Amino acid sequence: MKKNIVIVIVVAVSFLHAGCKKFLSVDPPYAQDAENYFQTPDDYDRALTGAYDMLQGSFVSFWIGEIASDNAIAGGESVNDSQGLHQIDNMTHGGVNIELRNIMRWNYTGITRVNYIMENKENIDFPGKDHIIAEARFLRAYYYFELVKFFGDIPLIVDKRIGIEEARQLPRTSKAEVYAQIESDLVNAAAVLNPVASQKGRATQGAAQALLGKVYLYQEKYTEAAAIFDEIRNSGLYSLIPNYADLFSASNENNSETVFDIQYSGLEGGSYGCLICLEGNAAPGFQGIRQYNGPVYGDGNSYNLPTAALYSAFSAIDQRRGHTVLDIEAFIAAQTDPASISYAIGAGGHTGYYNNKYIKRQGEIGLPDNDLTSPVNYRVIRYADVLLMAAEAHYKLGNTSLAQQLLNQIRVRAGIPGISVQSINDIYKERRLELSGEGHRFFDLVRTGQAAQYIEGFTVGKNELFPIPQVEIDLTGGNWNQNPGY
Repeated sequence: MKKNIVIVIVVAVSFLHAGCKKFLSVDPPYAQDAENYFQTPDDYDRALTGAYDMLQGSFVSFWIGEIASDNAIAGGESVNDSQGLHQIDNMTHGGVNIELRNIMRWNYTGITRVNYIMENKENIDFPGKDHIIAEARFLRAYYYFELVKFFGDIPLIVDKRIGIEEARQLPRTSKAEVYAQIESDLVNAAAVLNPVASQKGRATQGAAQALLGKVYLYQEKYTEAAAIFDEIRNSGLYSLIPNYADLFSASNENNSETVFDIQYSGLEGGSYGCLICLEGNAAPGFQGIRQYNGPVYGDGNSYNLPTAALYSAFSAIDQRRGHTVLDIEAFIAAQTDPASISYAIGAGGHTGYYNNKYIKRQGEIGLPDNDLTSPVNYRVIRYADVLLMAAEAHYKLGNTSLAQQLLNQIRVRAGIPGISVQSINDIYKERRLELSGEGHRFFDLVRTGQAAQYIEGFTVGKNELFPIPQVEIDLTGGNWNQNPGY
């Protein structure tokens, strides 16, 4: 039986036990030989369920995208609590970092589950198989994009599982080749996927197109990016919802602004010992107010705390400020009985602010342990993001008036006046204001060459990438070189 301890190759049908999202229903797990698994349409659908399931781990990427930037600090109980996040916060991280190892392990597990499907895609024919393959291609592109953003050159494995010896000899593939595979998967997926998902959380044509446009943008392929974003805009399938305050509530999920969400339930499924096994979203509980006792919110663990600099970046009339950043002392002072409200400060750092997009709220609390079981979806791609990426691509192509029009749609929804776009920095600033707290900031700063300007301790030529986990290098017998500077 094929197996790879280096990049977490999955064998048999271990994916059947995994925590399932809101839109999935899986029969109880059972034993079956991996080499003879794909015999019925249900086998392919179950395998696809397993591939979707690894999206659960995206919360770590989301945390790092904020904590590594100027938007947030690690926070938490102490500097030794989730030490890997504190190292990333301080730009002192190296090859021994559990959070970065999770990024590599979990995304490669997702890729392996997709490759298991693709390796067996010709076993049988049945109606709807082309759609399953298209969804699998979307997921593989998503996982590879996460890996290339973090680590640059990474081993590229397509449509097969590999054995231990082959894995030890596998080289890192150039970032350009990995991007080419991502593009290929997304182009093929978009040609098949439905414009509207048949079930909540399934990949759609618009999701594949939006991710493809983002991949183009990261490579500075502005003509291709602008064209694909315009297809999305002209489809008529998406629109900004009127009230920014409604964007992040569990009750208003899968609305007209949703391009792709990771779906969560309020069930548990895992534990602190297996965060990837969870069915709920861990982020709101981790980011909640420590030992909080009062209205509106629930208590949490005070991670990923917004900075004063982020709060100050918003205009006082910008509706997004309060819905993005919770000023805890101002909130308490505005209540009818502020003396009855209490909370604690963790030794991992305190800014006075909390992520108000993903935070534990009363009425959105799952089963015990409810720090781990929020039913709130993670908004991977919103239509507002598409409009801002389209504005960026068009500005780079010299279409300033269209870029300004797209940007000002975002500002009008936020209740602030439109502006005359004078430079690309106007668009970059608007991305921060619109998308802060959602995990994009660090990667935006890196790809636009602004990271050293805004991130304390950032070293040019080093911190654009994260280090390859040392344990993976060791397992290859030193076959992989470490990223520069680590």
